[in-house]
Amino acid sequence: MGFGMYSFFNSQYLLYMLPAVILTVIAQLYVNSAYKKWLQVPTHNRMSGADAARSLMRAAGLYDVRLAGIPGQLTDHYDPRDKTLSLSQDVANGQSVASIAIAAHELGHAQQDNEGYWPLKLRAALVPAVNVGSMLGWILIIVGLLINFTGLAWLGVLAFAAGTVFALATLPVELNASARARQMLTDSGIAVTDEERRGVNTVLNAAALTYVAALATSIMQLLYYVSLVGGMGGRRRD
Repeated sequence: MGFGMYSFFNSQYLLYMLPAVILTVIAQLYVNSAYKKWLQVPTHNRMSGADAARSLMRAAGLYDVRLAGIPGQLTDHYDPRDKTLSLSQDVANGQSVASIAIAAHELGHAQQDNEGYWPLKLRAALVPAVNVGSMLGWILIIVGLLINFTGLAWLGVLAFAAGTVFALATLPVELNASARARQMLTDSGIAVTDEERRGVNTVLNAAALTYVAALATSIMQLLYYVSLVGGMGGRRRD
């Protein structure tokens, strides 16, 4: 009897993935709620996210980092390839607690890049493997299951595992960037009131939860594939 797509994505798959899906939904709701709330709370000095980024770049001596705008919401990121700190319109122009928190977080990545922070280097090195593994992994698993070739299926699991390693490497990078952001905003006097510090912590903690959810999703999906391929021996004996 052939191994159909129903056998690949079945009730067991839902059992594995449901906790991760629930966590992902909670994380997304939390980050959206925190962002919208603290986007409405102005900084005491009316400093925008872009102003905060420039001030912090000067204080950290990051004169080679370029500040740029990017469309969308929560699309802010730092690209170490060309040392560009890209801020969305709401963050760059917004004079809010959420704006300075996100700008400082992305600048934390610029600091990591400048210092040669090894988890950031590891994450960057994993990108090619992740790009290949995410496309090829599940295909190899399905083909291996269809033709009863265990070795090919396990190769697919190994390829897919690169994404889990990437998610695992991402977590300390993001947590460290947030820790740097809190420190920079406090030391610079940009976030000085209790309300500002509370807002910065809330926004950054909400963002961190999304990376925890991404890691949980990747781990549970990998475990499902392992159980699927690991059960091939039993099916073959039957």
